[in-house]
Amino acid sequence: MTDLFAKLLRERGLDEHFLYPKYEELFEPQKLTGVKVAVKRITAARDADEKIVIYGDYDADGVTSSTLLRDGLKYFGCEKTEVILPNRFTDGYGMNMPAVDKIVKRGAKLVITVDCGSGSEEVIAELKKRGIDTIVTDHHEIPSVPKSAVAVINPKQGDKVGQRMAGVGVAFALARALNMAKNGGKCDGQEKWLLDLVVIGTICDSMELREENRILSYYGMKVLAKTRRPGIKELARVASVDLDKLNTHAIGFQLGPRINAAGRMKSADLALDLMMSTSRSKAFTLAGELDGLNRDRRDAQDKAVKEVTVSDEDKVIVATGKWHEGIVGIIAGRLVEIYKKPAFALTELEDGRLKGSGRSFGDFSLAEVLQKCPEGLLLSGGGHAGACGLSLEKAKLEDFRKFVNEYYEGLKLKNQEKYLESASDIKLKDFSEITEELFAEICLLEPFGDGNTEPIFEITTRVSGKRILKEKHLSLNLKDKNGKEIKMMSFYAPEEYLEVENGDIVRVQFTLTKNEFRGKTAIEGNIISLEIREKL
Repeated sequence: MTDLFAKLLRERGLDEHFLYPKYEELFEPQKLTGVKVAVKRITAARDADEKIVIYGDYDADGVTSSTLLRDGLKYFGCEKTEVILPNRFTDGYGMNMPAVDKIVKRGAKLVITVDCGSGSEEVIAELKKRGIDTIVTDHHEIPSVPKSAVAVINPKQGDKVGQRMAGVGVAFALARALNMAKNGGKCDGQEKWLLDLVVIGTICDSMELREENRILSYYGMKVLAKTRRPGIKELARVASVDLDKLNTHAIGFQLGPRINAAGRMKSADLALDLMMSTSRSKAFTLAGELDGLNRDRRDAQDKAVKEVTVSDEDKVIVATGKWHEGIVGIIAGRLVEIYKKPAFALTELEDGRLKGSGRSFGDFSLAEVLQKCPEGLLLSGGGHAGACGLSLEKAKLEDFRKFVNEYYEGLKLKNQEKYLESASDIKLKDFSEITEELFAEICLLEPFGDGNTEPIFEITTRVSGKRILKEKHLSLNLKDKNGKEIKMMSFYAPEEYLEVENGDIVRVQFTLTKNEFRGKTAIEGNIISLEIREKL
């Protein structure tokens, strides 16, 4: 083990157990409240040949959860299963009353939610009146446990295990319990083939990758590399992802956005069909469609961000435009990245309303500011500290802009940008310890995410070469005091980065990557932040 990697492990409090977790140490699913009751009801549904509807969500966690539970139920012997996903534009998030009629028309006797349902007592009660039972599986905060549900499986009920899991992790726990029920109280190993879905949903939902999520994601990466699913194979193909050389970036920034593009731009059913597809030719077509939707999403997003004019006086950005409703959250997030300010992005609907999303950071809570809005200012609004959704009349836009900025000013917050800064794990004096051996060791920490971030290195050194690619990407060669040189890239580089010149002294934060080209390999850097310390 290199000295630098050993130092990194010590500073993070990690050991060999973290590097090589044991699948057998995953908690027993029966430790989650509601699992035993759920297995009993599903067994009854199987034995009575009842129709089961899985009700999911339109994001990557919801799509993977729905696919996973469908597979788990099928393995258990439940032949009559169907998945219903809400439409972002007509249904909104979670269960809703119109879904009741859809479920009744399907002839279902049992509904199992994934990644939603914890706050849906009204809908669940109505289903119960219609003679339909509901099992909730979810991971969101619970305002109050739905009393009309047959069982609620959600670690947020106060369970001692599973607190970090995404919706797909909770669905996997139920699938494991069903596998155990079928095989005399012990899993037969076939459930492991569901882990490709678990790692995608977990990473794309930005869950903390510690404890049970470390086990799930670690083995999920291995299963994903060998996935049997034609849909994932074709998705990887259009995203230029080599499953044999899989990393977190490929899941979070290449596979995930294409899955999410379906729900954002059209219908999540496209992503669901892809994940469930058993036909390589059908998967080929669907993956191509998702890839096209993702390009449309990216183009629309980039165009929208360029349209926004931000006043230096505003502490909170309130941007409006005629944008696709499915990308307003991404627009708000990009505005936060660029301007280092909380941001709302609102699109104009055909009926004259404004509907959108907010993104924040630090001590400015969006949930709090929406709660404090004067009565009548908003038509609807809700969320948590870092993200929210809202709608208002167009005529009240300026009142809203004025209120949120005055509210921000009244909080007298200071130095909020520190919350957007990346902390360096290790400061280097030179590049001597940046080797292929170190890179291989860092890969042992994969997958990266919240609670297990990709290691960030920092160095202050001189620029020895500069190129600007396609007018937006920056390629630098940095040379240390001993003459060792490393190439670093900043994709979609901020304008201030492009001002750097050969000979400048810069402070750079970076992560490591391996470049393989024509049989040669080189360890290079991805720039996280760059600051010019001294001009030539």
